[in-house]
Amino acid sequence: MKNVTLFIALLSLAGTIAFAAHHGGKWHSLFNGKNLQGWTASKENPNSYFIENGNLVVRGGRSHLFYTGDVGNANFKNFELKLKVKTFNNANSGVYFHTAYQDEGWPSQGFEAQVNTTHKDPKKTGSLYAIANVYVPMEEEEPFVVRVARAGAEVYREKAPSSDGEWFDYHIIVKDSNVVLKVNGETTVNWTQPEGYAGPNPNMAGRKIGSGTIAFQAHDPGCEVHYKDIQIKILD
Repeated sequence: MKNVTLFIALLSLAGTIAFAAHHGGKWHSLFNGKNLQGWTASKENPNSYFIENGNLVVRGGRSHLFYTGDVGNANFKNFELKLKVKTFNNANSGVYFHTAYQDEGWPSQGFEAQVNTTHKDPKKTGSLYAIANVYVPMEEEEPFVVRVARAGAEVYREKAPSSDGEWFDYHIIVKDSNVVLKVNGETTVNWTQPEGYAGPNPNMAGRKIGSGTIAFQAHDPGCEVHYKDIQIKILD
């Protein structure tokens, strides 16, 4: 189900969504396809990241790979991020933004754009994790259009907007208090952070708009995800 209109309406209850497209600036590559120059893996399972056929391969135990290179001094506020992603069966990963390096654990700062086609987690590719979720039940469940749950707003779909074994385009746009996620050109999330927002719950107080770097997630040893063509455009 692709009822984006209702989804946006629900997420706009705290304020009117206002997103202004920005077409200026220059695209910068964050990944050279040869090595991990400009990236720093956490100390928790750092070998979960390696290069294969020009792609960044994420495979192994829980870990996070943070951009620490020269572009934007690795500190981005308003930006567009474009990349290509390929999931494999039962894989879970994510693209973090407005985050910061930490040695281990799930990042306490920033947002996660979910990467998940067939993993058991029902929050699929195109979700702003735990805030605005593309929801595909992994067990039989009564369909719905939109609902608000403990894990954020959920929009029901019969399948994820990505397919295992196929490259898809992920486009993340952050402008002031607005976040837009697009998968293969389809807008899956258009969310504006309400005034006075303190995070989705007390355990995720750092999941709010600020500034920070980009990071990739290795979720667990059974997951494999590939990334390439990682580019960012810094907005005013």
